[in-house]
Formats: sequence, structure tokens, C-alpha cells
Amino acid sequence: MSSIPEYMTTKHRECDEFFSEAEAAVADKDWSLALAKWQLFASELTEHLAQEEDTLFPQFEQATGMTGGPTQVMRMEHQQMRALVQSLDNALAAKDKDEYLGLSETLMVMMQQHNMKEEMMLYPMMAQHLSDGEQLIEGFKANEAV
Repeated sequence: MSSIPEYMTTKHRECDEFFSEAEAAVADKDWSLALAKWQLFASELTEHLAQEEDTLFPQFEQATGMTGGPTQVMRMEHQQMRALVQSLDNALAAKDKDEYLGLSETLMVMMQQHNMKEEMMLYPMMAQHLSDGEQLIEGFKANEAV
């Protein structure tokens, strides 16, 4: 069984890898590879954010009574990331290398800062407060297999 910090950090790294591969393909103007890698990234990111917002955050808020704290900040940052992802979608569709690479730099910095907050603070807090954390992760894994 995986803990919340282990599993969610692994998911961050998977997203980072797809993101990096998409960025490299755009830099090479390999648009079909860029689109394929971008779609993998966007799908992984969407699933990851849903796991947090639909399951982990509500469970954590219920267990701790903290609704205006770290989870609220993370949700706001998720919205900012979603907006950048939409802009990156548009740049990729237009095959605008410079626009894409500029936006990707912004998103990369945002994701790095965001992930560090989750990995260093929020996920360990979740592991401490959610007694069924490993079961939640097993549920996530089961959904991946479908």
C-alpha cells in the first residue's frame, strides 16, 4: 500500500515528465508528438486535481475542520493552472512555439512551487489526519486500472 505523500508525489513526477516531453517536442516543432505528450499531461493533471479536490481535500477538511487554510490556497492555484493549461492548449493548436514555450515556463514554475507546498506540508498533514489514507489511495489506483 502507498501513503498519500508517496502516491501523490509520484503523480506529480509523472505529470512533470509528460509536461517536459511536450515542451521538448514543441521546441523541436514536432507538433504531433507535442500534441500526444500534451494530451497525456493534461489528462494526468485533470485526474490528479480531481483526486485532490473531490476526495482528499474534502476528507482532510472534514477531519481537521480547516476549510479556509491550505486546501483553499491549493484550489485557487489549481484554477490558475487550469487557465494556463487552456492558454497552452490554444498555443499548441495554433502551433505557436514562442507563445507555448513562454506559457510553459510560467506553468512549470507555478507547478514546482505548488507541488513543493503539497509535498512538504499538505500531504504529510493528510497522512497524519486521514486514518483511511492508504485506502483512499488504493481506490485511486483501482480507478486507474479501469
